[in-house]
Amino acid sequence: MMNADGKTNHDMTNSDIALLLADAADEVEIGIAPYDAVVRGGRRRRARRWAVTAATVLALAASSATLAVAGLPGGGGGRVAPVATQPPTAEERHVYAPQQTLLATGSDGGRAWFVRIEVWGVPRDEVEAQRQLDAMSESGVRPVDVRQASELVGKISYFVFRSVGDKFAPVMQNTVSRTDTLSGTDIQAGALPLVPGSDGPQRLVIGKVAKTAQRVTCRWKGGGMTEIHRVPAGSDVNSDEQVIRPVDGSPYNWFVCLAPEGAAYKSVEVTK
Repeated sequence: MMNADGKTNHDMTNSDIALLLADAADEVEIGIAPYDAVVRGGRRRRARRWAVTAATVLALAASSATLAVAGLPGGGGGRVAPVATQPPTAEERHVYAPQQTLLATGSDGGRAWFVRIEVWGVPRDEVEAQRQLDAMSESGVRPVDVRQASELVGKISYFVFRSVGDKFAPVMQNTVSRTDTLSGTDIQAGALPLVPGSDGPQRLVIGKVAKTAQRVTCRWKGGGMTEIHRVPAGSDVNSDEQVIRPVDGSPYNWFVCLAPEGAAYKSVEVTK
């Protein structure tokens, strides 16, 4: 898809846009292609897998044992044994309960709205993955492209929700490798109406960028644009403030743009 500056934005992955397309099916008139509202910038990449070999784990364990013995009386003359540490539990890694981050909030036409993201931690094995899948189902979510629990091992899952007034709906989700990243001017974003189930203009833009991105520019049909900037982790979420924000548990930073009343999405890109 070509933007106003002549740059080509590639489509997002099918899993990323599945909920956007399903939501858009109820929000646009017949003949309008909601797929055109989904953009992707930057280079494509394949999911990367990683593994820690048993040999490496054993080597590290053996090394720790040697150090501990060396610190005992008569074992090495004054060396101090390292403090034993336990690996974080599944609960501490947020495998069974997601980390939640409020991306943006405000008021539009007298209606309060917000966009929130939930990030589920990485299961280390199939047992953890199955428990995570069960916990997701209990909370009312499920990755659309995951058929069995084993597909969650080594991956994070995220779900983005929007709420306007008394209407609340998921708008975007995906399951990706824990090592997945964006870089440079890479950007993945979707545009949709602010109110779930409405056929209004596509004013709400939600997306993710590299952690190094400092500025995103959203341009609107009919002219005008909104520039948003990166804020540090832990910054307050102020009403009607649109920024690029770090998200707990996510390998990317996230942003939300809302077009002024009467305007609609045209393009979005990383401009710094």
